[in-house]
Amino acid sequence: MTSDASSLTQLGRDVGIPTDPDNAQLERVPNPHPDTAYVARFTAPEFTSLCPVTGQPDFAHLVIDYVPQDWLVESKSLKLYLTSFRNHGAFHEDCTVGIGKRLASLLEPRWLRIAGYWYPRGGIPIDVFWQTGAAPEGIWLPDTGVAPYRGRG
Repeated sequence: MTSDASSLTQLGRDVGIPTDPDNAQLERVPNPHPDTAYVARFTAPEFTSLCPVTGQPDFAHLVIDYVPQDWLVESKSLKLYLTSFRNHGAFHEDCTVGIGKRLASLLEPRWLRIAGYWYPRGGIPIDVFWQTGAAPEGIWLPDTGVAPYRGRG
């Protein structure tokens, strides 16, 4: 875990993709506006992982919103962390909630939520939502912007 911009180990460097989420290094930087409640959003429309039983790929559209306190997630480290799931076997619920919990632990935000909109396999889409608690009063919290699955209609 990194605590200031001068000690970042991935940004501006040629680093490989982590082999799995447990080995991925998420880094954080100081929030320049810790006295202000605002929402930061990351959207990963091409998230992939593997089914832990069949080994077949699973695809999701992730939306991560958080209200930072003292820390921001460094975006390259987040991209590498999310990419590390490509060869990782886990169920949709485990991926979504695990990502949310790891970010909440690293950042200690005022609030965080993650929405995982998983594409159907076997005819059923699985959407997974997790948050740290009630959203702080007074913040503007936009809709995730992801339409529910409608099939071909």
